[in-house]
Amino acid sequence: MVQSDKLGRNIRDLRISVTDRCNFRCVYCMPKEIFGRKYEFLNRSELLTFEEIKKVAKIFTLMGVTKVRITGGEPLVRKEIERLIAMLSQIPKIDLTMTTNGALLPEKAQMLKDAGLDRITVSLDSLDDRIFMEMNDVDYPVSGVLKGIDAAHAAGLTPIKINMVVKRGVNEESILPMARHFRNSGYILRFIEFMDVGTTNGWRLDQVVPAEEIIELIDAEFPIEPAEANYPGEVAKRWRYRDGAGEIGVIASVTQPFCGACSRIRLSAEGLLYTCLFATHGHNLRALLRDNANDNEILQFLNGLWGKREDRYSEIRSSETAELKKVEMSYIGG
Repeated sequence: MVQSDKLGRNIRDLRISVTDRCNFRCVYCMPKEIFGRKYEFLNRSELLTFEEIKKVAKIFTLMGVTKVRITGGEPLVRKEIERLIAMLSQIPKIDLTMTTNGALLPEKAQMLKDAGLDRITVSLDSLDDRIFMEMNDVDYPVSGVLKGIDAAHAAGLTPIKINMVVKRGVNEESILPMARHFRNSGYILRFIEFMDVGTTNGWRLDQVVPAEEIIELIDAEFPIEPAEANYPGEVAKRWRYRDGAGEIGVIASVTQPFCGACSRIRLSAEGLLYTCLFATHGHNLRALLRDNANDNEILQFLNGLWGKREDRYSEIRSSETAELKKVEMSYIGG
């Protein structure tokens, strides 16, 4: 059963946050303090169980979902996460992926692959320890993430994508060193414009390094050319090195909005559904699950929710929308 939203967009991607906790405290995602108060985490009882998550994911495939991405917080801090992967891998015809900061991959990568995870994306914002530690705010070194990437490669969690959030005045000087390092590696480096997700990361427009600037910077040293999208609605614009040394991607939600082809829905760790990364409120799916709703009732709820969807925040972004109280990235994993 395929349900289009009010703008004619079909659902394809389901992003599932399995925890709001993280072993990093990246300032653009989960700062240690919010307006002078320490970050407050959910109680374990508030989190969806693995059985509830599998039930929801399976029902979403009836609506057209073909890709499920596990996120957080940091998904690898969720106890026995490999058991959830094994459960989800039993759902036919889905691409099962995960985004992680990579710190726990040396011990988890092979278990994740054995459980049925297809691919992995690792966040890494700089190769410079000083800059990276400043951004992760827990003094975690670059070498630990690189070990995690190597472990993922050895386990066969490929192709591996590396996500770099670029923030002016913080790490834009790391753009070229990152490009140099990951050329010819077989990994796909993706640059992400600093986005106004949530209300706690202190986002300002002048801190955004536009995608066009990033492309020009790389092209000046390593000539690149546009590459076709892998599938309709792919958020990263692909560029390939003209000398065959691989490819990069740029995610430009701020300067080049792609709302018109958005096929994503997000499920938070406590069971709230968000139809947009910049949503101001979620829809309580956990209540339905714990009221013992049957599959058909849940499907009707999901179809109704998607059918009413008309989100296009990045296309209408303004000084007014930027001030809205939006869901924090740490709850829905970006």
